[in-house]
Parts: sequence; structure tokens; C-alpha cells
Amino acid sequence: RENVHRAMNELNYFPNDVARSLFNKRSNLIGIILPTTSNPFFGELTFHIENICASLGYKVLLCNSLNRIDKEEKYLEMLMRNQVDGIIVGTHNRGIINYHKQNLAVVAIDRHLSETIPVVSSDNYEGGKMAAELLISKGCRSIIHINGQKELETPAMLRRKAYEDVMVKHGRAPITFEIPEVFDRQSQHQVISAIFNECPDVDGVFASNDLFAASFIAEAKKRGLAVPGQVKVVGYDGTETSQILLPELTTIQQPIADIAKKAVEILVKEIEGDFTEIPLETRLPVKLLEGTTA
Repeated sequence: RENVHRAMNELNYFPNDVARSLFNKRSNLIGIILPTTSNPFFGELTFHIENICASLGYKVLLCNSLNRIDKEEKYLEMLMRNQVDGIIVGTHNRGIINYHKQNLAVVAIDRHLSETIPVVSSDNYEGGKMAAELLISKGCRSIIHINGQKELETPAMLRRKAYEDVMVKHGRAPITFEIPEVFDRQSQHQVISAIFNECPDVDGVFASNDLFAASFIAEAKKRGLAVPGQVKVVGYDGTETSQILLPELTTIQQPIADIAKKAVEILVKEIEGDFTEIPLETRLPVKLLEGTTA
């Protein structure tokens, strides 16, 4: 054994993982398909997933799909060609047929891919409720919600549902502005400008993520409005990045590390062929981070 290891060191030889995977019928590879890791939420999520996977002996193949169905299908095909043991998905696209293949271990994060693929998310409804009720308790009369397109049908849309329910409960008319391209800064700017132009009396905003909240605050300041004096703002995500760059932001914090841990835990059970007692939906608790913007 010592002679073999000495020869390996002298020859700079490394075992062939591909050959090993053919023998063991395991590649020890996990695929991750996300819209973009430039978004702080997905960047932090990827960090935790990769760390957890590494501790379990898995390597990660990371794919940024930009929410494009063509890219997602090509990445999925590439991951299957590389015989990954499982896939974690955080993109919007539904109905991609390869996700339904037998024995393919798949877990979705905050996305509905099908009726049979388990989903892990934060408690979006409770988070939306907390945000809307906070703004009302602060005396806001004209409260706007900023979100993505309703047609996406993701668990995150429960934030909007909660906002609307709270507004109706208090006798207010819910008003939601949708951003068509959620990762495009120009699209964000156009919608936020429309809010000020169409709703000049806005005094409260619940943004469905911290980037939307930051963009709104920046535009409000450009227009000479004081935050929180004239308009109060609540975000959603509470990533480390947003806490560093915008520490004053009041936001609903998702348990990102716990979401990553639960997703990997479920995926590993699927990889090992244990599909018993796997919940189709897992919602993890959120908490309010009170800053000075609301």
C-alpha cells in the first residue's frame, strides 16, 4: 500500500472519479439550477448548499438559467449526461418533462415544478402578513406591494396573498405593481417610477425582496422623500448582503441556511431511495428584522 501511494505521488496520479462512479453507480455530484447567483438570496443559498454537500462528500455543479426555459432544459440535459445523483432547482419554469423521470432525485426551492416534487420554502404567507400588518401599525394609509408577475404561481406569491388579505381585513384596497423582469434593473426602475407617478400619496411599501426595497428607497430619496418620515418600506429576504449594504432596512428574514439544509436533507433521502415520509411542502419560519425604514 505504501509503495502504491509513493508511486502515485511520484507520478502525480489521481484516481478517476468517472470510472469509480461507473463502478459504484454513484457520481457524488449534485446539480443546482438557479435563476442567477448574482441575486443575494440565491448567492447565499448556493453558499450554504455547497458547504452542506461538501460535508457529505458531494460535489456541486452550478447552473444559472436566468429563468429561461431553453437554458434550463439544456442544463438539465447536461446534468443528466453527467449522471448527477440529484438536482436542486430554484427556477420558475414548470412542465419540463425530464424532471418527472423515474428515479431522478429532485427538490425545488420556493418553486412549484410539479405535484410530485417536494418544495422547501420560507413561510411566505406569514412573512407577507407580518410586513403588511407592520406598515398598518405604523399608521400608513396608502400601502403598495411590489412583486413579480402573478402568473409565476410560486410559493412566494403567498406574500402577495397575505398582503391582500391584510389590506381587505382593514378596509383598504390592495394595490400591487408587478415587475415583469425581476432580475433586470431597468425593469425595476420603470415600475418603481410608475408607482410614484400613479400613486403620489404612497406612504408605505412592502417589497417582495430586498433588492426591490433598495431600489424603491433610492428612487424615493432622489425625489426628495424622507424614509421613513414620508414613506415607510419593508423588504423580504434579510440576506447578509442586504444587512451589510442597507443595515437600516426593515425586512422579513428568510432562514436561508435552514432552507439549504432541509433541501439537501430531503434530496439525500431521495438519492438513497427513501421516499417515505417526505413532505411535498416544507415551510420554515421567518422573522422580522426591524430597522429604521419602517
